[in-house]
This record gives sequence, C-alpha cells and structure tokens, in this order.
Amino acid sequence: GKNGVPVAENFQLEQSTIADTVQVGQVRVKTLYLSVDPYMRCRMNEDTGSDYLRPWQLAEVADGGGIGVVEESKHDNLAKGDFVTSFTWPWQTVAILDGNLLQKLVPQLVNGRLSYFLGAAGITGLTALLGIREKGHVAVGANQTMVVSGAAGACGSLAGQIGRLEGCSRVVGIAGTDEKCSILVQEMGFDAAINYKKGDVAKQLRELCPGGVDVYFDNVGGDISDTVISQMNQNSHIILCGQISQYNKDVPYPPPLPPDIEKIQKERNITRERFLVLNYMDKQEASILQLCQWIQEGKLKVRETVVEGLANIGAAFQSMMNGGNIGKQIVSVSK
Repeated sequence: GKNGVPVAENFQLEQSTIADTVQVGQVRVKTLYLSVDPYMRCRMNEDTGSDYLRPWQLAEVADGGGIGVVEESKHDNLAKGDFVTSFTWPWQTVAILDGNLLQKLVPQLVNGRLSYFLGAAGITGLTALLGIREKGHVAVGANQTMVVSGAAGACGSLAGQIGRLEGCSRVVGIAGTDEKCSILVQEMGFDAAINYKKGDVAKQLRELCPGGVDVYFDNVGGDISDTVISQMNQNSHIILCGQISQYNKDVPYPPPLPPDIEKIQKERNITRERFLVLNYMDKQEASILQLCQWIQEGKLKVRETVVEGLANIGAAFQSMMNGGNIGKQIVSVSK
C-alpha cells in the first residue's frame, strides 16, 4: 500500500532453477553483493512516481544494484572471472544476464573492495558528487556552510565529505543517534552533527551555522528540511537528493513544501530543483575515477553495513527504511 511501512515479511525467498544453456551475448554470473536503497520503497507501489523506475511485480524477482562474477560467457567482451555490475541485477544467487547490460569492474580502483562499486564508487557516490557539482554551486574560497540531512546514510555520509573536498568551509550533519553523530565528526570530518531526536534542532542549527546555511543536501524532507530551509541564506541552494521521510506516504515527488516554508524559499531565491543523476551519465566515467582517487588517497571515508545471506535481504530492507544502518546497506550473497 502507498502509505504502508515495509517489513521483512513483504519479501519471500523461493528456490528455482535457471536455464542450462547460455545464449550468444549472454553470461552466467554468480551474485556477490546486492544493494539495498531507499528509492526501492517507491518500487513497491504500482506507480513509482518516476519515469525511470518500474515497479516491482508481485511474485516476481526483485532487482536493483548488484555485483557478481562471470562463471560462463558467450559475450565477446566478457570472460570467465570478470567482475561485473548492473543497476538491474536480479535478487538471486545465480543468473543468466545480457552481457550488453553489464559493466566490467576494475577491483584495483577501490583497493579490492568490490562492494564499494555499489556505494562510494557507484551510483551512490555519483549522486553525492554530481548533486553537489550540478545543484550545490559550491565554490572554493566562498566560505559556504553545507548542512546534510540523513547524514549517516549511504549518500549523506559521502555528501558531507565531498562538500568539504569541493570547497565548503563548514559542514554540519543531521542524524538520528549519538553514535552516528560521533562517527560523522570523528571519522568523516564533519565539523558538527545534530541528533535530531534530542533537543531543539532549530536552536542547534543557529548555534552551529551562525552565518546561515548556503547549501543543503536534502535526503529526508519533512520537518527536518523545513527547519533547515528556514535558516537558509539569500540565493542559497537545496540539493534535492531524497525524501525518505515521505516515501511511505501517498504524496507527489518532490513533496510540496508547507506554505510558510515555500514563501521563505521564494523570497530568498533558494533553488530547489529535482535532481536525477541519470541525466548526467556523460560525466559518469570521470566522476567515478575522481571518487576512486579520493578513496585510494584516504580522503573519502567509506562506511558499509553488510548483511550476510540472500535470505536476510528483507530484514536488511526493513532496517534500512528504519534508518538503522550507518553508511551503505549491502547484502553479501555468496563468497
């Protein structure tokens, strides 16, 4: 249902068989890692609200970002032993896939951490980097303050660090536990972090961002975002990445702002444009290489929450939607 909260029991594990024969142009792959992401909640509705996302079908195999190793190939550019990835990888242990839809991976780019290609060196990292570059208008030396909501999540934890690397002079995160806030500051280089479940968020923001907010990387929407927007400066920018607080509700995307907040946005000329990383695929290769370089240099710290076993992917999905994990949520399917 559009207003339902997803639980592990929404998913069912079934045993089946796949074809014995790999056709020309296809490869048989063994799945290694699957990505669990907030946007997938939209795929549980008949209308995903997005042209580029098709809904999952009842009693059919779900899919999403995945990584595997080629076991047999009849594709000219892929060989046995190659590591490959796709944004539409089926949630199964073994699969026969169209080789043209797969991207070959170079493990050395991420120091051998293949799962990073689903996170910091994949679509998640691209979303953070391109969102900041295309919609954040960050400039070195401009003394800009960035606030990141959902800051301990897969995208938020990267966005704060990238904001700093791109030139922001101050980065403040908003997260839901003291542990997450501590990791943001001590491990990921945020200047400060606010536990939104404790104290007055508006008051803490005023204290931590005395010059106001210039760039807001918005992962959550709702009351938190309304509070941040009310403290944004003239001609500032919202990077509209996600609205996870609204995904279990029947509202359009992006959700409309309350009238008083919309008035602030217009009066202060705050940009709030829908951002879709798929519109910038011409910049994908160079951006991935930049992310990999930062990872290799230790400038981009990566956090993952890894759940073992395909049978536990429903529980991983439920935990992710409840904000229970730090960093990227990954399911390790087989070693």
